[in-house]
Amino acid sequence: MTLRERILSVYRGETPDAVPFMLDLSHWFYARTGRPWDLSTAYETPELSLIKYHKSRGVGSYLANLASFYTVSYADDVQVTATKADRGGVPEITWRIETPIGEIRRSRIWEPVTYAWGISHWGIKTEDDLRVFAYAMSRRSFQPRWDRYQAWGDAVGDNGVVYLSAGYSAMGHLLHYWMGVEQTVFAALDWPRTLHETVDAVNANTLELVGLLAESPAQIVSMGDNFSSDIQSPPFFDEWSRPYYEAAVTRLHAAGKHVSVHIDGRLRGAIRMIRETGADCGDAITPTPMGDLSPAECRAEAGADFILSGGVSPDLWLPNASLEAFISKAREWLELRRRSPRLIANAGDQVPPGADEDRIEIMRDLVEEEGKY
Repeated sequence: MTLRERILSVYRGETPDAVPFMLDLSHWFYARTGRPWDLSTAYETPELSLIKYHKSRGVGSYLANLASFYTVSYADDVQVTATKADRGGVPEITWRIETPIGEIRRSRIWEPVTYAWGISHWGIKTEDDLRVFAYAMSRRSFQPRWDRYQAWGDAVGDNGVVYLSAGYSAMGHLLHYWMGVEQTVFAALDWPRTLHETVDAVNANTLELVGLLAESPAQIVSMGDNFSSDIQSPPFFDEWSRPYYEAAVTRLHAAGKHVSVHIDGRLRGAIRMIRETGADCGDAITPTPMGDLSPAECRAEAGADFILSGGVSPDLWLPNASLEAFISKAREWLELRRRSPRLIANAGDQVPPGADEDRIEIMRDLVEEEGKY
């Protein structure tokens, strides 16, 4: 079977000839080749050099980093801009939303060591700021660009399956883009009515996007708020996010799509709460030593029918981690196939910048040799 056939067979509830193996190599690849990546720019064409690298190493592709498969527009009285500037010789991007009821802005600054964009300014600090966010984000409209998706799919071919991302829910935007964890929690206590109104309005708008994705040529839709059960605990999720996810999964399943949800933090409680929404897969699953559950504990919480995609935590890909530990944890993940074929071999979230390149092929060979059914 090809890598594409293996991945899709797992989603269909079948048993492939071997565990599918795929990785998100984007951050590692950009850091290795010294290529900057710009959060303010939508990538309209396939990242051919990254796709080619995956193919050359026999690694499945599935995430189209920064790709734009649909466009977003705002109401006529809402202006959204992104500007770049240098701060102390370091690039910084500022997003600004201007509406008739006020203005908010947020900024991220480049961090060369982690090869990522860190938050330098949170955009929502008052209840009125929250209303501005709701005003703008609940008035979005979405237009398909399936030609771009098809181009990515053609470039990847049988070497994987291109997931189509739905982006963040309302709470994901607040936690990770606009407010941060601390301020969002304070808002839930201090401004519960306004926060509920905001979350409900933005999620209702995002479900319009979900409806569009249901009509797309994609077979797998990726969702998620970078879930971690110490941030969105099951009770918090039940109040603020579950209704949106259940509605989205139901709508996508009705259209024949599979749904993968990104869980890249604390797993205890998170795997179960996402499984209970009806989603098909938990992606970016990071077990011990960096995560809080062993592979066996992940399967126990997931049950037999929920797909676990992940396996080797980021710290073990780095040169200072012993190769023996890396191989041991890869084998421990592959052992899960004996309990259920709802399994994909992957990194826990992504292969980090600075990772040992040899370990990419080592894990590939382990999957081929010891991951057969």
